[in-house]
Amino acid sequence: MGYSPETEALEICRDLIRIDTSNYGDASGPGERKAAEHVAGLLAEVGIESQILESESGRASVVARWGDQDSSRAGLLIHGHLDVVPAQAADWSVDPFAGEVVDGYLYGRGAVDMKDFDGMLLSVVRARQRAGVLPNRPVTLVFTADEEAGGVLGAHWLVEHHPELFEGCTEAIGEVGGFSTEVGGQRLYLIETGEKGISWMRLRARGTAGHGSMGNDDNAITHLARGLLALGEHEWPAAEGPSMRILLDKVRELTGADGTVDELLAHFGPGIRMIGAGLRNTTNATMLQAGYKHNVIPGEAVAYVDGRFLPGDGETFPATVQQIVGDRVQVEPFISQPALEYAFEGDLVDAMTVALHSQDPDAHVAPFLMSGGTDAKAWHKLGITSYGFVPLRLPADLDFTALFHGVDERVPVDSLEFGAKVFDEFLNLA
Repeated sequence: MGYSPETEALEICRDLIRIDTSNYGDASGPGERKAAEHVAGLLAEVGIESQILESESGRASVVARWGDQDSSRAGLLIHGHLDVVPAQAADWSVDPFAGEVVDGYLYGRGAVDMKDFDGMLLSVVRARQRAGVLPNRPVTLVFTADEEAGGVLGAHWLVEHHPELFEGCTEAIGEVGGFSTEVGGQRLYLIETGEKGISWMRLRARGTAGHGSMGNDDNAITHLARGLLALGEHEWPAAEGPSMRILLDKVRELTGADGTVDELLAHFGPGIRMIGAGLRNTTNATMLQAGYKHNVIPGEAVAYVDGRFLPGDGETFPATVQQIVGDRVQVEPFISQPALEYAFEGDLVDAMTVALHSQDPDAHVAPFLMSGGTDAKAWHKLGITSYGFVPLRLPADLDFTALFHGVDERVPVDSLEFGAKVFDEFLNLA
């Protein structure tokens, strides 16, 4: 091969973690400019020109062209995001922005979501560029701002204001997928072939304001609480879409077991939190606002709910939520984005599968529908088919899905090196 694609994966990921790009969902964070300049510098060192584009001051994304730009083949978009969710340092066993390596794990905010992939990708790109081994199709590299707040100032802004940058791209690779889990004593790698839709809602209850010492059967907080309790206790039914049907069939194959959907999902252990959410709509209350003084009953109470719906449920989901919470609570749309799902077939899927087998011959591969949302929703506006493929071979006892936005977020160092090798082979085949 003549080059080592994994050599810089740890170092680059570590350096990116040390650049705080916390995204609070408002203008209070540090932004991504410093990280964007670092990425652009790494590309420039090996002769790859890039652009830094700001949607607002400090909210920076990086875009670069790479690969055989004269090829007649359709373009491939490879994307990662530079921002991370905030971290409360007091909750962590290490400084979340120090990039420490402890017992073979790289710790830090973004180690899993998703500076690990940024580091792996840049390591591979730099090694191949130095060796003169370019992909045989046009590749667009994108490192976005604001993904953790819905991508309004990142991927969606790029699509709306600079669609020409993605001209010719028909397929995309990004987060979340490609990681291994153990099912039936065998390693199963999950490739994301879709993601649930986003329906963030504001729930508003109104009542009669009054003195806290008096009786009041029209209390807005009570109305809201009843609605939230009903929503929290609602059991959304399981519904197998194409991706999850293939996944459940693979579980049956690996375990020799059958049973209900929930019994099959139990084979994923703690990973059922993320994997199981791909079979059901979900609603979780995340914020509350009500009142202004201890002895005053407020006339209004508000809650914010994170709703995620399966492909095909976008039209009916808000109305169902309204029915559940009752007529004393008004459901107001806040942010809505569509559900996506793509076929687990074709040359790109074959390339991911063969690349995994190149480093793990015993690998099993299956698709899944991801519970959250990614920048793929922006690329979808341009008709780009997106898959989540961040290849990581993980220890069987690691509760990996708990590390997304979690305390002591970490990734095994050898998983970074494995992923870089797999992704390098993927570029040979894609």
